[in-house]
Amino acid sequence: MNPQLAVMASIRGGVFTRADARASGYHDADIDSLLQSGSWRRIRRGSYAAHRSLMLVTDEVLYLRRIYQVLRASGSGVFASHQSAAALHALPVWGLDLTRVHVTASDGRSGRLRGVHRHIRDPVGPGVQLWNRLRMASPARAIAEVAATAPPAPAIVLADAAMYAGLVNRRTLNRAVATLDHGARRASRVLDQLTGSASIAESRLRVILADAGLPAPSSSPPPDSEAADPDGSAAEGLWFPDERTVVEFEPRFPFWCEEFEPSAEEPVPEPAAADPDGPQPVEHCWISWADLADPPTVADRIRTTFTRAARRTGVRHFDLARM
Repeated sequence: MNPQLAVMASIRGGVFTRADARASGYHDADIDSLLQSGSWRRIRRGSYAAHRSLMLVTDEVLYLRRIYQVLRASGSGVFASHQSAAALHALPVWGLDLTRVHVTASDGRSGRLRGVHRHIRDPVGPGVQLWNRLRMASPARAIAEVAATAPPAPAIVLADAAMYAGLVNRRTLNRAVATLDHGARRASRVLDQLTGSASIAESRLRVILADAGLPAPSSSPPPDSEAADPDGSAAEGLWFPDERTVVEFEPRFPFWCEEFEPSAEEPVPEPAAADPDGPQPVEHCWISWADLADPPTVADRIRTTFTRAARRTGVRHFDLARM
């Protein structure tokens, strides 16, 4: 089940309709094949569920259901915006305020009422789309709105995820920022910090590195990237060749990417390969998901590891005249 269909399943309490599946990119032949193979089960006519699915009632699931209720109760001139639109696009809303549903309309009274933050913009501007009878801001517009109003770290995570999934690129993000009615300068500063990460954990770690003024990691994977983490499970790593250090971390909440054909305008970048003849790591630094909540400690630990690596690789110079 792709993330778009997972959104509808969350809204509907674990089930979804054939129309939901079609709107999420599944063709009738794909739906029939999944039903025949047993991957999906027919609950009733036109209603299905994933086989052995476990729907956890998380804050994100409750938020999606609240967004759906607000949109269904609103008129056709109201659409989901900001983090509410991002959630409907199946983008991660880590670190964002989920206590209010954000909608935008061209008229009426703006403000916060009963858990709904209503934004007024006349005209409503570009970047509004209809998906499965739900009106919402496009991914680029939603990201620009979040970058203009939310803390930088969650906004960067959101934009990194959309870039990784191929939903946006630099051009569409810049265009969306240019059409904001306020906060464009702040949004530009935030989106200039995109890290190109593949998970929430990596995005958070790269933001900490940049904020602390630490060196940027290499685009190449670590020479020993097949190594396991201290817990014996797969880990991700950032390679700092000049410091001869690998910073390993928990690959928490990896971003999801659907297969898509790259265009000539926005080709998929090829990851750089590690140089087998280049410098080899002499130190490793382990960062857990819990550690990321304390950026100063993470930065100090990495600096300490860099210093330890420098001591191990330093060359001592002797004054022969004093021997």
